[in-house]
Amino acid sequence: MRDRVLILSVLIVASCGLGYELISSALASYLLGDSILQFSSVIGCYLFAMGIGSWLSKYVRDEDVLNRFIDVELLVALLGGVSAAVLFLVFAWLSAPFRAALYVGVFVIGLMVGMEIPLVMRVFNQRKAEFREIVSRVLTFDYLGALAVSLVFPLLLAPKLGLLRTSFLFGIMNASVALWTTWLFRAELRRPGEKAIRAGVVIGFLGMGFIYSGSMTAWAEKGLYGDDVVHAETTQYQRLVVTRWHDDLRLYINGNLQFSSRDEHRYHEALVHPGLQALPWARNVLVLGGGDGLAVREILKYKNIEHVTLVDLDPAMTGLFSRSEPLVKLNQGSLKDPRVTVINDDAGRWLETHAEVYDYIVVDFPDPSNFGLGRLYSVPVYHLMARHLAENGYMVVQSTSPYFAPRSFWSVDATLKEAGLNTWPYHTYVPSFGDWGFILASKRRDYEPPAAITVPTRYLDPVTTRELFHFPADMPALAMPPNRLNEQSLVRYFDEDWRKVIR
Repeated sequence: MRDRVLILSVLIVASCGLGYELISSALASYLLGDSILQFSSVIGCYLFAMGIGSWLSKYVRDEDVLNRFIDVELLVALLGGVSAAVLFLVFAWLSAPFRAALYVGVFVIGLMVGMEIPLVMRVFNQRKAEFREIVSRVLTFDYLGALAVSLVFPLLLAPKLGLLRTSFLFGIMNASVALWTTWLFRAELRRPGEKAIRAGVVIGFLGMGFIYSGSMTAWAEKGLYGDDVVHAETTQYQRLVVTRWHDDLRLYINGNLQFSSRDEHRYHEALVHPGLQALPWARNVLVLGGGDGLAVREILKYKNIEHVTLVDLDPAMTGLFSRSEPLVKLNQGSLKDPRVTVINDDAGRWLETHAEVYDYIVVDFPDPSNFGLGRLYSVPVYHLMARHLAENGYMVVQSTSPYFAPRSFWSVDATLKEAGLNTWPYHTYVPSFGDWGFILASKRRDYEPPAAITVPTRYLDPVTTRELFHFPADMPALAMPPNRLNEQSLVRYFDEDWRKVIR
């Protein structure tokens, strides 16, 4: 019976150990961007610390092995359970030491986790189990636990509970292992009652953290964004936060500003009208990304448009902007218009599996801040878009800032050209973002800025539209290589360009 409980403990311990690793990596990726760098560095630091912990376990005396195992479990439970909350609060209110706090926390937790399995194996060894039996059973359940959490974390825990609650949950599980181990082996332990009380206190403390993690998240996000958070949710794909300050609504995805209601009209008018105004015959429009419905709002101003297909990955995003009263007011109910079909799917996959041709394509993806998004700015995906574009149609791509991220902007331009399209880069000033860029592309070779804007606009007029296509001397065109799928150079350019701006 006791051996079976120890094996079950190994399963839970392994699950929690990998869980802390995944939580730290995901939180660092969410707050700092560049997911590959964050996951790689956190995992590397964690595994290194585990190795040191395994080495240090040899200094535990044989008569103290079971006692130290319980002590280590409680320490891992406490440190791992509060790790996500502490890191989030440090980033929100004390942003300077965040990286130091991240790696110190990962190292200490990894150190403790690295001691667990060697100590369990020594407990089995003291119970006269054969060495080959010890190794096979312990490592089998260690790997099974890792498999379990690697599946449950991204599919269930992170989207349903969020990172903070998940961290507290893993801590409670670790402390529970310490508690039942104390009870089962109480005859072999020194001061088992004291250990049980400590385990109960840790479980109670982490339970309170689990209950109030929503309040902690709200407080941290208040410090992170500065404004009142009116909506926040972690979906299967991203973290969505909507803030309000007086009449200013703002949307953040994974901590990155997507729009401010005070000036989003500048961005979306510049995105849609220079190209669509040149296509008075257009009937069928495709929007990739843009789940907020703001680009669709501008498209629906044209009476000649018969159908708009919106493809956005996250159903929570399109659902939010179809239900929330202030957000529906902002997009003027565009996602509920009978001319609009909303499809929740990966844009690249959808383009591969459909054959419809569109007169105008609007590409409003988030910035290429990681390799998953960078794929959507690659030559193969632009080839797919070109297949869906009518011979005389246009497509427009939001392309980051030509002023703050010039290499990124001109890399997008080069990628569109590599996909066989002609391009007309342009830019506009959006107070929330600064100078922002777009690229109009087509199979046709001709384009002239429209002489008139025939739909109601707040920002664009014919003179302003023509000026969008002029780049001043301090924003020259750069000769950049295209963004190929196997290299993803655009992601590197984007990270390096913005790192020079954001300190």
